[in-house]
Amino acid sequence: MQGMGETGENCPFEFNFKPETFKAGDTVSYRVTGSLEGFPFVGTLLEVHDDHVIIAGDPNDPTQRYRGTREDRPVVDYAEI
Repeated sequence: MQGMGETGENCPFEFNFKPETFKAGDTVSYRVTGSLEGFPFVGTLLEVHDDHVIIAGDPNDPTQRYRGTREDRPVVDYAEI
């Protein structure tokens, strides 16, 4: 996400894009299907499983937990939102 925004301005987040190293607490950029497709979202991994992850979508609302795929930018089904 380097170089996005104003000249010289960098993204304030450091993402983990390596699913083989995912661990709880990592910040990830995730995607959502449906009408939100194409928009980037930021979340924190709460759980990491062999075939999926659980993402905290809002650090101020612990009820917002989304199941996503385990890939470089996890995909969350729109129905989860």
